[in-house]
Amino acid sequence: MSLYLIAEIGINHNGKIDIAKKLIDAASDSGFDAVKFQKRDINTVYTKEYLDSFRESPWGKTQRDQKKGLEFGQKEYEEINEYCKSKGVSWSASAWDLNSKNFLRQFNLPFNKIASPLLGHKLLIKKIIEEKKKTFISTGMSTLSEIDEVVNLFVVGKCPFELMHCNSSYPMKEEEANINCISMLKKRYNCKVGYSGHESTLLKVTLSAICLGATSVERHITLDRAMYGSDQAASIESGSLRNFVYSARKIQDILGDGQKKITDSEKIIRKKLRITSDG
Repeated sequence: MSLYLIAEIGINHNGKIDIAKKLIDAASDSGFDAVKFQKRDINTVYTKEYLDSFRESPWGKTQRDQKKGLEFGQKEYEEINEYCKSKGVSWSASAWDLNSKNFLRQFNLPFNKIASPLLGHKLLIKKIIEEKKKTFISTGMSTLSEIDEVVNLFVVGKCPFELMHCNSSYPMKEEEANINCISMLKKRYNCKVGYSGHESTLLKVTLSAICLGATSVERHITLDRAMYGSDQAASIESGSLRNFVYSARKIQDILGDGQKKITDSEKIIRKKLRITSDG
């Protein structure tokens, strides 16, 4: 079974299209299947009081300045769409509100993604289900009963989905990864389960997830973890992406299909060393 690898650019572009393109380049050249962004209508997602509150950032002194500075609009997403086509890599984005979902529909994206904070946003979830597109559902900071509700909506709506085990702390402590949840989720919901990671380390947790049957992996990527932004420290730097992809795909070869058989290389050794006797 092929492993689907998603490079989460998110808001690590810091509102600059040239950074976004460099991250697309790094993900595509390293062998990721897709890159992903995040789209918000900030006046819908956040309250006026919150947006007007103080926050020091490169864009100004309020939360509004910071949130607005991190958002791409029509021009940037048209550019992203064309650039990803030229690089031969798929792209998508997590919509955080109904307006953003409507905005993204114009690009006919290959899949949807529901971020962990949005599992309670039933109106958004139902709008996503209407599209009948493959949807990745992150399960961070969620109870099983909350996941039950969302899965039931997708089953009733006959929309294909894949859960993603996730811990929503940034960066995640390795001892809180609880990767065994992948097996539990697969058994409970009889569906594919991937892994969306926020750890600062490169491979240990991700490879553990693949060993337990994760069918997809999403990891945040960045040009430099020291850059401004809340997600940067939980991201993989662009220079490490090629090693990450190689190792993630190679571990599937190492795991094999679980069927006991004599390999071609063993057959040669068997002729030389196999001892047999009757009785």
